[in-house]
Order: sequence, then C-alpha cells, then structure tokens
Amino acid sequence: MKTWLSHHRQAIVATLARMAQTPFATVFAVIAIGVALSLPAVLYVLLNNAARLAGTLPAQPEISVYMRMDATNAQINDLRQRLKARTDLADFRFVPRDTALVELSKQAGVADISAGLTQNPLPDAWVLTPRKAQPENITRIATALQALPYIDTVKQDSQWAQRLNALLDLGHDFVMLLAVLLGAALVAVSGNTIRLQILTRRAEIEVSQLIGATHRYIRRPFLYFGVLQGLFGGLAAWLVVAVSIDLLDRPVAELSALYHANFHLQSLGLIPGLTLLLSAMLLGGFGAYLTVTRTLFQTDAH
Repeated sequence: MKTWLSHHRQAIVATLARMAQTPFATVFAVIAIGVALSLPAVLYVLLNNAARLAGTLPAQPEISVYMRMDATNAQINDLRQRLKARTDLADFRFVPRDTALVELSKQAGVADISAGLTQNPLPDAWVLTPRKAQPENITRIATALQALPYIDTVKQDSQWAQRLNALLDLGHDFVMLLAVLLGAALVAVSGNTIRLQILTRRAEIEVSQLIGATHRYIRRPFLYFGVLQGLFGGLAAWLVVAVSIDLLDRPVAELSALYHANFHLQSLGLIPGLTLLLSAMLLGGFGAYLTVTRTLFQTDAH
C-alpha cells in the first residue's frame, strides 16, 4: 500500500514539475479549457436566474371558474370553503354576476349594457391564482374543480406558463448540447497536449517498456497531467463564471429597480461548481487516457 501511494505521489509531483517547466504552454491550455467550460456554465447560471425571476413575477397564470346559472348561495359558500382548504392556491377572489356585468359594460364602453336584457346572462365566477405556475399544477386544479356538480366551465390561463417553460427547457437543452460539444473539444485539447508530452518523452517510454514497465505505470503520469490540467481549467472556468455574473449583477439590479423589484443574479453554487470541476477532471483524464493508450498500442505493434 505504501509503495502504491508512493508511486502516485511521485507521479503527481513529477506532473506538477513538468507543468512548471512549460508555464506558458500550461497557462494557455488552462485558459483554453476554462473558456470552453465557462460558456455553458454561464448560460446555465443565466437560465437558472431566468427561471428564478419568472417565479417572482407578479403576473401569474389564472384559472377562471364559472358556476352554473342556477348555483345557490350554499354552493357558492361550499366552493369558498373548498378553495380555502387548497394549499396549491396563492389567492382567489369571487366575482358576482352583477359585478361582472358592470365590468363588461366598462370594457365595452356602454353606460348600461343591461338596459335591453331581461336578466343578467353572466354567471357567478371565481378567479384563482395557483401557487405554482407549472402547467401540470394548473391542469390538476382545473380538473378537480370541473368535477364539482355546480361548476359549469373552468378555463385555464396557462398558455404563457407553457411557453415560458418550453423556452426554459429549450435553453437547458441547448446548454447541454453546447456542454457536450465543448466537452469533446476539451478531450481533444487534453489529448493534443498529452501527445506533445509523449513526443518529448518517447525515448523514455521505449526504455521503460524494454525494462518491463507496465502500461499502467507508463500511463499514470500522463493521466495525472490530464486530470490536473482539467482541474486547473475547471477552476479557471469557475472564476470566469463568478466574474461574469458579478459584472452583470449591477445592471440587472438597476433594471429590476426600474420595475420596483429587487432582483440580483445568483452565481454558480457549490454543488454545480464542484460538478464543473469533476467534469473537467474526468474529461481531461479521458483525453489523456485515449492518447496514451493509442501510443502504447502503436509502440507495441512496432
């Protein structure tokens, strides 16, 4: 066990020393990886902030509930108690038929729209504001109310919520696609860097093979090089995200203040940040593994 740990420690120290010997190449590679990873990371953070902003908007989807024309006061009170008991409603209000007729008269620009009517044709209605704007939540509330015998019609105003969710889903899909493409680019960058390392150490590798060194032993320092390069690139990406969000936060806050709101951008959290670092390390190590393994097979073939 001590020997195994000693070999790994020596490989890490040798890798760091090799990076220090070529500082410019190392820094440029880290910057390239950091920029590549920061693009999807920044978009991810902005999308999460957009979703958070959408949840704080005062304009919420509404559900309009129209009662039957012959609904009694007892049934109106029964529905009021049912609505009070629902925890998925943020607010609700009752619109009596007479009030609805007055509002309709104002909207139509007619002083007395009921002058030629023998009775009020409008039903009593309720306007409900769901606590959550997800379309499935709105549909569930509407379905439950439609089943009541004294309810005539339930209309959902969830189209905007569906569009917003569709746009956010599209944005997340785009970020995932971009992350995959740039992840492949990271593997290529790491592999190319390792390839250059192998070219400068080819004689050393061949001598190691002649004296019986295993593929695992030869591969180990290159894997650490790829992993550490990915780690430093991930840290650079995290720094780019933090600086970018910090620069954007002030104008966003000033813009939200114009709409009498207090909104600030949230940067990359701890868990997403650690995920970014782990992904960078895995991709860097994977690129190194592919390159070294290919080289070893070619050497064995010769």
